[in-house]
Amino acid sequence: MNRPRTGRAKRVKKPEQPNAADVFGLADDLGPEKVIHVHRPAIGLRAILVIDNVAAGPAIGGTRMAPDVGLDECFRLARAMTFKNAVAGLRHGGAKSVIIADPAMPPNQKEEIIRAFAQAIGEVTDYIAGPDMGTNETAMAWIADEIGRSVGLPREIGGIPLDEIGVTGFGLTIAAEVAEEFSNVKLDGARIVVQGFGAVGKHAARFLCEKGCILVGASDSRGAIADPQGIEVADLIRIKEEGGQVADYPRGKKLDRDAVIDIPCDIWIPAARPDVINVGDVDRLDCKMLLQGANIPVTPEAEVKLFERGVLSIPDFVANAGGVICGAVEYAGGTQASALAIIEEKIRDNVHAVLAESRASGKRPRIAAQNLAEDRIKRAMSLRRWR
Repeated sequence: MNRPRTGRAKRVKKPEQPNAADVFGLADDLGPEKVIHVHRPAIGLRAILVIDNVAAGPAIGGTRMAPDVGLDECFRLARAMTFKNAVAGLRHGGAKSVIIADPAMPPNQKEEIIRAFAQAIGEVTDYIAGPDMGTNETAMAWIADEIGRSVGLPREIGGIPLDEIGVTGFGLTIAAEVAEEFSNVKLDGARIVVQGFGAVGKHAARFLCEKGCILVGASDSRGAIADPQGIEVADLIRIKEEGGQVADYPRGKKLDRDAVIDIPCDIWIPAARPDVINVGDVDRLDCKMLLQGANIPVTPEAEVKLFERGVLSIPDFVANAGGVICGAVEYAGGTQASALAIIEEKIRDNVHAVLAESRASGKRPRIAAQNLAEDRIKRAMSLRRWR
């Protein structure tokens, strides 16, 4: 696949200037490098791009579309991508972009907005877009058509369609397998609950149930369902793919969307928006393991409390790196088979390293993971001309 060159020209160091992230107290020694606001009122485009750190190479990060995203969330997601790509050992830094709009808008309007966004960032060669909440392979094809720089492309134009394959869910399953050694949870017979039965959640459920897990609860934006006898994953996926909701599943107990937190299980999987578990929710969770499928799904205070309760919480940027690893393999011209093999190798090794360090040091897994990531990022930064 022909791709534009993403090499960086040598830069003359300029006096530091405050950016939007400084105003919110978000900047630190790692980043962000750039914060770009895009506004095209004639077509209703409002967007933010945060390029956090590019010491290892041009940044890969998803393009999220939602009506309620803002700078703070965009920066936190970009930092999570910096950590994720560093832990995965990719030749890419971290970034994130958000388009502030309803992803359920008419398709022609959505295409116009995404193409306009792509045009607006066309000269920002340090950023490679990928699919995220509210965007998909088709959206990445529009971006590639405009600027030739995206990953997660449709198969028909040479991409590895990561949502179709379910690479993030595949990686989560590898993470859960490794975690068996560090917890009292065995996958065979483990009860799982998926909060956010979408592109990530449905595949996580599918792969985990192939390992012997039992899906006992699931939710989407409209509601939740619980069945201690087990939910047929294939049936629920079919309902969702036909345009239905989890509440359309014919068996089990129908619940309010947020009641998914209260369903007892062994493994609880947040696979939707950030901060779905805050410190006030921790006592509602009845699980032994939290497998973070979404980015930043648990607040820092809640993670501390989970650790104190003895719940093994596997950090997002370690466990859910399957998507970005696949994107990096695609960008380098690799194949689907090689992507799956690399995802398994990297996630297996990194989850084991993080959990082993956590056990040895007594630190929370996230602290162990952040230390690993920051060491790699700072090493990469030390090799750059300007630092």
